[in-house]
Amino acid sequence: MPTLFENIMQAHQALRPQVRVTPLDHSVLLSSHTGCEVYLKCEHLQHTGSFKFRGASNKLRLLSDEQRAQGVITASTGNHGQGVALAGKISGVKAAIYAPETAAAVKLDTIRALGGEVRLVAGDALNAELAAAAAAAEQHLIYISPYNDLQVIAGQGTCGVEIAEQQADLDAVFVAVGGGGLISGIATALETLSPQTEIVACWPENATSMYSNLEAGHIFEVEEKRTLSDGTAGGVEPGAVTFELCQKLIDRKVLVSEEEIKQAMKLIAITDRWMIEGAAGVAVAAMLKLAPEYQGKKVAIVLCGKNIVLDKYLKAIE
Repeated sequence: MPTLFENIMQAHQALRPQVRVTPLDHSVLLSSHTGCEVYLKCEHLQHTGSFKFRGASNKLRLLSDEQRAQGVITASTGNHGQGVALAGKISGVKAAIYAPETAAAVKLDTIRALGGEVRLVAGDALNAELAAAAAAAEQHLIYISPYNDLQVIAGQGTCGVEIAEQQADLDAVFVAVGGGGLISGIATALETLSPQTEIVACWPENATSMYSNLEAGHIFEVEEKRTLSDGTAGGVEPGAVTFELCQKLIDRKVLVSEEEIKQAMKLIAITDRWMIEGAAGVAVAAMLKLAPEYQGKKVAIVLCGKNIVLDKYLKAIE
């Protein structure tokens, strides 16, 4: 049976040109500002504006002909839903995305524009997830988890392969963590391709589900507060495959405040003219916080997405 790394390398070849190779840009001003040699992995330039398209594309690529004909189900109002919708449209797979009725209209419109069929559910995001999983089981369809799926993780891992190919001697890479799919994939790739690179996991102080689980050594429900980093908010599924991967592969953990996230988002707009979402701001904020410890070293920050409502973004950087 192929290892996760082998599956990542297979995906790295098979997903082209559907999945973009995103730039790893050297940030001159951010490097000058921090005293580090800073590179930005521009996943906000990926199709749908987020890394999620990688995992969705790999999952759909590996469906059987029968599964492809039947279609897939997922639950999301954000990046994952958009990724599944577009991957489904490209590969001819019908994708139903369950979302709470309270979801922002612009997000639902985006999913529809990308080819997804939106099915609204009363209640919150958890209700939508439960409804989607139940519908998939009842109809014998594939349910696509945003992170608790090794094929999805393998797709996200292609980002790590690109990083290693683009800059072979990085000292550290900073990655925001929600369910752990992105960092599990990137870290698995770099463990073999660039073993000297330190994997730095980053969280907002207001949403620490995976962080708290890792600190405790087991998965449990963590009470979270509202955060600008909505892309990393939410609990970890019992038995999630990412938990053990994160336990094994993460070298360092960092927490940042909401104010630090806002300042990081504003700084990236000033230095590199990029509009990024809160989750990407978390990784930037963590790097800024630890910059004194990486003086003169090469570090990469994964800008995981840009999908933030304009009014929310403008308020954040005021």
